[in-house]
Amino acid sequence: MANPDGWLEHTVQVQVERPVADVWRLWSDLEQMPNWMQWIQAVHISPDQPGLSSWVLGTQQFHFTWRSRIVKQIHHQLIQWEAIDGLPNRGAIRFYDQNPNTIVKMTVAYAIPGIIGQVMDRLFLGKLVESTLQADLNRFRNYAISKI
Repeated sequence: MANPDGWLEHTVQVQVERPVADVWRLWSDLEQMPNWMQWIQAVHISPDQPGLSSWVLGTQQFHFTWRSRIVKQIHHQLIQWEAIDGLPNRGAIRFYDQNPNTIVKMTVAYAIPGIIGQVMDRLFLGKLVESTLQADLNRFRNYAISKI
């Protein structure tokens, strides 16, 4: 869905049958994301700059890179980020304690220049991104259940 500022935004969620502390611990280890996010090939945490990370997203046809920073983090509740260079994106992961389960809600926004992005989003990109993000969260749920 297009925002007034031209960014395209998608939100998906999943219920994980594990306590919020365990789910938080797994998700906040960003370098593990390629285990459940289909298009994320690598995440590297900056050892000398806490909160900064480098990302590689891609398939056989394309690759995108960016550096990201955590702009807000509330323990067991929220991790919010924004790209500082490369592929323009931002978003948040929210954790809702539903003891003994956890709801994980992910919102991702990205910019594609001008009207092209909005048309692509309406035609096919939005559905593709949303279904991919939902599949990623489903994989995370299965990963969390198998690891905890």
